[in-house]
Amino acid sequence: MAGSDRGHRGPERRKQNRRGGADRRAGERRRGFDRRTEREWEPVRLDDVRDAANDEPALVAAAIDARTHARARFSHFHVGAALEIVTGEVVTGCNVENATYGLTICAERVALFKALSDGHDLFTRIVVVADTDDPTPPCGACRQLLWEYCGDIEVVLANLSEVKKRLRLSELLPFPFDARLL
Repeated sequence: MAGSDRGHRGPERRKQNRRGGADRRAGERRRGFDRRTEREWEPVRLDDVRDAANDEPALVAAAIDARTHARARFSHFHVGAALEIVTGEVVTGCNVENATYGLTICAERVALFKALSDGHDLFTRIVVVADTDDPTPPCGACRQLLWEYCGDIEVVLANLSEVKKRLRLSELLPFPFDARLL
């Protein structure tokens, strides 16, 4: 009989192993690892890296060009992004749709994933371009990933003819969840 009970956890055994509420949370709280120090979460001073005003038209042009490669056969909403690395290099991305929409990848994430996969990890700003009159900001998933991998970078929102808005990522994601909370 003892052998047949093996591995079975009856209600009493489960109760003995359970810790309640705050006790359990304190003992089992995950410890997140993040490669950044607090200093690296702060915005990169653009004055120290390059003359931002002179580079912006080229960055917008790169995002407009990336937009032409978008795969948006369902929504027909083409978006391009240009992510600037601290060295001044630019990595672009376009949105790639799927019939289920849930598997669609936004232009911002494509640019970020390309940059990360090439070994880049310090970014200064991202330009997002769509053919709209109003600025088209990154979606929630893009904001989260940009925050986690880029910090409080500058976000430039443009259409095909002009820059519509410039802001910090913290303005789009004012109370972010990140590894500091784990």
